[in-house]
Amino acid sequence: MRFPLPLKFFLFAALVAVVPLALVGQNLVQITRDELKSAANEDLTGVAAQVRGEFDSYYQGRWLAPLAVIRSGVDNPELDVAQKVSLLTLGIEQLEGVVALQLSVEGSDVPMMVSDQEFAHKLAEIGMDPMAELAASGDLIASIEGTGQYGRPLIRQIKETGDWIATLALPMNTKIAGRKLTLVARIDLGSLRTSFERHPFNQRGEITIVDHAGRRALVDDPEVIMDRAIVASAMPLIVAGARADALEGYTRPDGTAMLGAYAFPDWFPWAVITELSEDNAYAVINQMMERIFLVGALGFAAASAAALIFSRGLTGPIVKIGRVADAIGEGDFSARVQKVRSRDEIGDLAKRINTMAGQLGERLELMKFVSHETVSAIQAREGEGIKRGGVRRDVTMLFSDIRGYTAFSETVTPEEVIEVLNRYFEMQSGIVEKHGGDIDKFVGDELMAMFVGDDKEDRAVRCGVEIRDTLAQHFGGQDGSAELAVGIGIASGAVVLGAMGARQRMDYTVLGSTVNLAARLCSKAGPWQVMVDRSTSDLVDLDLVVDQQAPVALKGYAEPVPVFLANFDAEDVAEQSSV
Repeated sequence: MRFPLPLKFFLFAALVAVVPLALVGQNLVQITRDELKSAANEDLTGVAAQVRGEFDSYYQGRWLAPLAVIRSGVDNPELDVAQKVSLLTLGIEQLEGVVALQLSVEGSDVPMMVSDQEFAHKLAEIGMDPMAELAASGDLIASIEGTGQYGRPLIRQIKETGDWIATLALPMNTKIAGRKLTLVARIDLGSLRTSFERHPFNQRGEITIVDHAGRRALVDDPEVIMDRAIVASAMPLIVAGARADALEGYTRPDGTAMLGAYAFPDWFPWAVITELSEDNAYAVINQMMERIFLVGALGFAAASAAALIFSRGLTGPIVKIGRVADAIGEGDFSARVQKVRSRDEIGDLAKRINTMAGQLGERLELMKFVSHETVSAIQAREGEGIKRGGVRRDVTMLFSDIRGYTAFSETVTPEEVIEVLNRYFEMQSGIVEKHGGDIDKFVGDELMAMFVGDDKEDRAVRCGVEIRDTLAQHFGGQDGSAELAVGIGIASGAVVLGAMGARQRMDYTVLGSTVNLAARLCSKAGPWQVMVDRSTSDLVDLDLVVDQQAPVALKGYAEPVPVFLANFDAEDVAEQSSV
């Protein structure tokens, strides 16, 4: 194995300039990373615990305790109904976030309720009934009593407004006509949402509140984010009612490496999740790495400059070879490596490049004389060589033949005949390729093409109609020259596709009655006609018109064959012309 001298120079420069610095930098980065991770972990767990404490304090201090006082007041038997209602109204005015207070009598569907006028007005503005939305039903209160959820919030979101509402029910000692009395409060949790959204931690990380189903809470769009590993870890603990705070590292589905922690409020069925990307957590390390890379780059540049002085004379031939390789890649097979006379690996490579360019140019020219199916068949053999034989395929065959060719060729020179034929075939070839067809061969003034795959019949007929219209425009005799019309035949069905001929000289083509039928239809078609068989006409789109003609007698067929003439729908053509 040879080791070129320029590469030795550059490797030496890299080793001298980069390796020592990389070793020292790696140790520094690892030490710093450990310290920063410890600090980030403390930050994450501290913020999660702080938000959890704020939620519990809000609930107990601002809602549960004051509502317990109101309940005691309402329980006072010395207060009449008006005084009880006044007490509820005072509670609405004094308690932040409480949007409705009601006294519900067991078995009665008509609660005694007061509501926050501003919140009720907001509901009414969007067409909602504040009474129906804020009143707690008897079934809900019975459910709270049956599950022992007195004093604990039941939380839901009003999707129309995006508000999150907690329902808090407290049983009362007072009874009316022997029926139980319950104090129910509806609480807007907007203050909780504001408290964690405005937390300073959000400037560098993310605080998320999730429920037992992995849905985000206290947001406008409560999307499910259980694809995050830390959310999946917290969900079972919410369901189980556990309160074990934890810290873990994980990777989000988008590939972002994260550090996260979670804590559980005592009064809410949620988890408070704090997350910080490793990029933010280790920002200092990134700055350190940038400086290490800068110093390493400067050292490498200095060492490389010295190496370049010695290697410049050796890199010239390589540059020439690279330019020729680029030219070959762009399709210029005439490019050659010039003036490289060194008798070493570089000289050998230059000769091989020149040989390869010549052989590729020859292959490219040869490919112009075979069909795409032939090339595909050769490539599919993966170098094993084509064997004679064939396979059955469902195809649509198209034949195109010039009318009056013989008479025309007798009136002009052979050179003019070749020029006209080339123009005909150039136009037809482009149209065939446009519609996904493959030209099998040219025979005199005739073109033979094959269409395979989905909607092959429709593509073949469109191709035939476009060939007719395009050639009619250029060779229809409008400019005073002789008209050279074409007739086109199209047929669909099974054929045998494969290599046929002698061992040393084969032709990859198609055979079968479908091929013969397309050729016969082409011969029968009149000037500027596109004649198709029934198998093809049944499978064309609606914007193509296939007019059935009288059956015609064809050579080799005992009975007359149904034929159709194809054209575009006249209304569609007129519409496209107007556009």
